[in-house]
Amino acid sequence: MKVFLLSFERFCLPLRFRVRMEKSFRHITLGIMTLGLLSCSGYNKVVKSSDNEFKYQKAMEYYEKGEYYKAHSVLETVGSAFRGTEKGENVVYTIAMSYYKNKDYVSAKGYFSAYNRSYPQGAHAEECKYLAGKCLYMDSPDVKLDQANTVTAIDELLEFTNMYPKSQYLPEVVKLLEELQEKLAEKAYLSAKLYYDLGDFMGNNYRSAVVTATNALKLHPDSKRKEDLSFLILEAKYMQAVKSVENKMEDRYRDTDDEYYNYIGEFPNGKHRKEAERIHEKTRKYINAIDNKNK
Repeated sequence: MKVFLLSFERFCLPLRFRVRMEKSFRHITLGIMTLGLLSCSGYNKVVKSSDNEFKYQKAMEYYEKGEYYKAHSVLETVGSAFRGTEKGENVVYTIAMSYYKNKDYVSAKGYFSAYNRSYPQGAHAEECKYLAGKCLYMDSPDVKLDQANTVTAIDELLEFTNMYPKSQYLPEVVKLLEELQEKLAEKAYLSAKLYYDLGDFMGNNYRSAVVTATNALKLHPDSKRKEDLSFLILEAKYMQAVKSVENKMEDRYRDTDDEYYNYIGEFPNGKHRKEAERIHEKTRKYINAIDNKNK
């Protein structure tokens, strides 16, 4: 088919028309190449220039056009020349925003923080503090990974709320904080669940599950995982009782019984109610047997 089309074009199209098409194509290609070369040539000319004022103005033009890589690349060469001036403040701010708009949140955060250190009373101080926290939020890792960066993001955003309690950005900051706290709660739940699943492998992992879930509830009392964490504590205490040595079994079953009432009291119509009742039935069976034996 390809050979047929080529043959059709060669023999059926008028020669004059084919020549005109070929010339037009060459002109378009040459035009694109020329524009590219001029663009690169213009950018290189700016970068190599020793005129800081010229470089500053061109960088601002790049930024306005959305050419953020060119903007921050040029501005990073003139930062020291304008340090301590109004333009110096704008240089740091524009570099930070260029990285931010290019979604390089690590570099952006560094420059936003640099702005706040150098210009704590600057025109963009509040915005930069907010965006520094948001950059850390954007860089927060998947919940299955280490959450050190998430904790850092929370600290940064909490610091913002203390510094600017009436800020226009406060509603957004509160939303980001809630999402980050929820991520930590989810991470804690996954950790507690892992301990539970490990069971008595190489130690008493049920106890670790209880401790991890209990701490998570203290730190994140309003988490969406609240019921799941509460039920996990009940499950872990029950399994710890079942697999206990004789002299600890009674205390652990009674502790499980207390935990059942804690769960039911807070979640009377909880999604784990049926399973909780099953645990309670088996727990009471053991406790009743002990009580009858002791009469």
